[in-house]
Amino acid sequence: MPSPTSAHNSNSPQEVAYKLMRDIAHAEDKLLSYSEKNSQKVANRKWILDTYAECLRAVHTPNTRGAAAMIKDS
Repeated sequence: MPSPTSAHNSNSPQEVAYKLMRDIAHAEDKLLSYSEKNSQKVANRKWILDTYAECLRAVHTPNTRGAAAMIKDS
């Protein structure tokens, strides 16, 4: 059985999606953990779950993201 450290450092689709979600949170100025100083910036549960799901879809089917965006923008 792999150690938790080696499993955490894998590049599984879930890990890539999580890293992408963290990058998006940073770009959108969202915090993923509570901060008393910046409580307005803390991402809520819905944002986290929706964003992670979108990232996971993007990792699993990267070519469909552009097509969906084009239809949505039409």
